[in-house]
Amino acid sequence: MTSTDTSENLNSPGPAAATDSSRPAARDGTPVMLALHQTALGGPEVLQLTELPRPAPGPGEILVAVHAAGLNPTDFKHRALSIFLPPPPLTLGWDVSGTVVETGFGVTLFKPGDEVFGMLPYPYGTGSHAEYVTGPTRAFVAKPAGIDHVQAAALPLAALTGWQALVETAGLKPGQKVLIHAAAGGVGHLAVQIAKERGAHVTGTARAPKHDFLRELGANACIDYRSEDFTDTEARYDVVLDALGGENATRSVGVLRPGGVLVSLLPGAEDTLAAAEKAQVRAVTLLVEHDQAGMRAVAELVHRGRLRAHVSGAFPLAEGARAHVLAETGRTTGKLVITVR
Repeated sequence: MTSTDTSENLNSPGPAAATDSSRPAARDGTPVMLALHQTALGGPEVLQLTELPRPAPGPGEILVAVHAAGLNPTDFKHRALSIFLPPPPLTLGWDVSGTVVETGFGVTLFKPGDEVFGMLPYPYGTGSHAEYVTGPTRAFVAKPAGIDHVQAAALPLAALTGWQALVETAGLKPGQKVLIHAAAGGVGHLAVQIAKERGAHVTGTARAPKHDFLRELGANACIDYRSEDFTDTEARYDVVLDALGGENATRSVGVLRPGGVLVSLLPGAEDTLAAAEKAQVRAVTLLVEHDQAGMRAVAELVHRGRLRAHVSGAFPLAEGARAHVLAETGRTTGKLVITVR
């Protein structure tokens, strides 16, 4: 499989990406760190590089020195709106790749110095957009040796979403046909690769300039959503992965064969379930979960060269607000990553 895996270097991390891992402690001796922190909801301007107490691992947890952390749509949505999380102050970030610094009581899987990557428990386990973060041991797996921390940080949330949607929820089988909406996006471009690895025939929706990218990932067919109606076809799919929600989910019901599965990542319109019942298809909304077995599957795909994130931009922690600005355009191919070390 061929896939695009090099950064377009929109914002090279440069020397500023490195942070001081030996930052002086606070006056009371408490270890401190820098974090991309907010004290109010709002636009990217609410994100401030802030000195905070460094967390300590509790029982069953590890303390990770963050090397890089992925940026996902859920980050900028939670920055602006009160969805799942309590009101600020808060530090966002679920994706993380880094090095174990300390282990809490009862941890047996990792030791200091181990390189790990994973997704903090969604939605309440935020905090990876910082120099250090703690999380449950079983949210992490060993980072594949063949990729760097930037590549690793781009994978967890988006790849787990694709895996849980296509493999665990839809039970995608060889020879089945799958339609992936927003196929060049963070979840989409990884889902294309996962579906191809499962032996599926993959159609992706994206703007025409991104079709070559999708074909490099293995897509069999591409639809330009700006000039083509994906419902204007005799084709019927076994699975649709919809990252758009709303009316798009309802319209997707019409391209499924009876017995097919619609997996939406956002709520559909009010009539989606009714339309699905009438068409004799299954329609579900997926909320990604941290899952060590899923992360091991992702790591194995990476190890075998079957899955690779396309990183279109990397931003130092101090410039994380700029990453949010770019992410909110909705025009990013693949993933954006915040670099820390």
